[in-house]
Amino acid sequence: MTYTAPGDAYYSRGTPAERWERAQLFFDAKEYAVAARVLSELVEEVPEQTGPRLLLARAYYHSAQLRRAEAELLLIVERDPVERYARLLLGRTLERQGRTDEAKPHLTIASALAGDFGDA
Repeated sequence: MTYTAPGDAYYSRGTPAERWERAQLFFDAKEYAVAARVLSELVEEVPEQTGPRLLLARAYYHSAQLRRAEAELLLIVERDPVERYARLLLGRTLERQGRTDEAKPHLTIASALAGDFGDA
């Protein structure tokens, strides 16, 4: 069953911390599109914070909004090139779009940052 919120005011109600918590609850309930809606406003308010932007990218990924996920992830890795999970998710996002050649460098970096150097 999909939850439908009673209007736009619900998504922007409360403090940033309350909205962050609400977004996490929606994400955990696999209501990814709703979580993305809450998070998109939060990210506009606190664009410097990685946590909300990364969860927004994950919500986009899981709701098959792959171009949006890619855009958020590119911003994260531009700011923090060693953000391992963002690299991994960016690689997976590109793979889901059939862009395996573009995905490979991100997946390789993510593996190296995790300490997996293969058979080097």
